[in-house]
Amino acid sequence: MPVINAPPTRRVVFQYLVPVHVEVEDGLVTRVTVIDETPVRDPAVVEGDATYLAEAITASDDGQAWPSWSFGY
Repeated sequence: MPVINAPPTRRVVFQYLVPVHVEVEDGLVTRVTVIDETPVRDPAVVEGDATYLAEAITASDDGQAWPSWSFGY
């Protein structure tokens, strides 16, 4: 059952540069590791409510330990 007069969901998607480690073997990229612990610097809004950006950055950059993400074999 839908909730009447529910506050709208605040949503913003932003991007920023983070360091990555790229491993190359014999001319092929074998692994890419994204280092998620990097503090947010110079974010850019991709979509959503830009007025929510400052609060979203604070929530995403609150010192919690995030894992690094690895892609490859």
